Amino acid sequence: MSDVGHLLKHWRSARRLSQLALAAEAAVSVRHLCFLETGRANPSRAMVLKLAEVLDVPLRERNTLLLKAGFAPEYPESELDAPSLAAVRDALDTILTQQEPFPALVMDRSWNIRHTNAAARRFFAFLQDGQAKTGPGPANVLRRMFHPDGVRRHVTNWPDVAEALVRRARREAIGGVTDERAQRILDEVLDYPGVPASLRSLDAATPVLPIVPIRYARGGRRFDFFSTVTTLGTPQDVTLQELRIECFFPMNDETRSHARQLAEAAQP
Repeated sequence: MSDVGHLLKHWRSARRLSQLALAAEAAVSVRHLCFLETGRANPSRAMVLKLAEVLDVPLRERNTLLLKAGFAPEYPESELDAPSLAAVRDALDTILTQQEPFPALVMDRSWNIRHTNAAARRFFAFLQDGQAKTGPGPANVLRRMFHPDGVRRHVTNWPDVAEALVRRARREAIGGVTDERAQRILDEVLDYPGVPASLRSLDAATPVLPIVPIRYARGGRRFDFFSTVTTLGTPQDVTLQELRIECFFPMNDETRSHARQLAEAAQP
């Protein structure tokens, strides 16, 4: 089996499609698809892109498929501060600003925090004020929540939140298949002190509650939030497809009041 054939079969299996179903969707013969998967035939560039589109393969992995088939990548991977992405950065800034005085952040495929609004900076500074450590490595949502030196100590329903995050990390992997980078960060945080070993064996397919709130408490103040996650529509750049915008919303008047107090205290 060729490298590209192996990857095509991998994505077909991940999408739970038979060869017959994929062949029908892509308007190719089952025989030809079988030959491609087993390496008895080499796909054209157009065929690789066609099958990747039908299989809803993420852009990064579409580039990998093309490379394995002997072709140049199709989709760019730009730096977020590239001039060509100025309009996108403006849109992200607008979304984050509109979320004030409640936290919002932008993260990448590996859960690294790429951008935040002022409310998020205020809120997490409040939670970690006076702490000598904030956890290892760059700012990362999973590290921040799981590491003993992160915000974990201030989350009153941490076991529920931790379980929900692990399920989400597995469910929301780009393209529905956990990649190596996401798996590495998940393995890292599950090895932190105090993290239950049972989280490693969670079944991502098990039904969960519609919303799992995250409840913080520090200095006599309580904050109860739930969050929404937004993606960019029809991206044609690897970086943009992998961005996630998470906005936190208050679940009660007490949280609204405390968030506004933090904002007022930050005014010059």
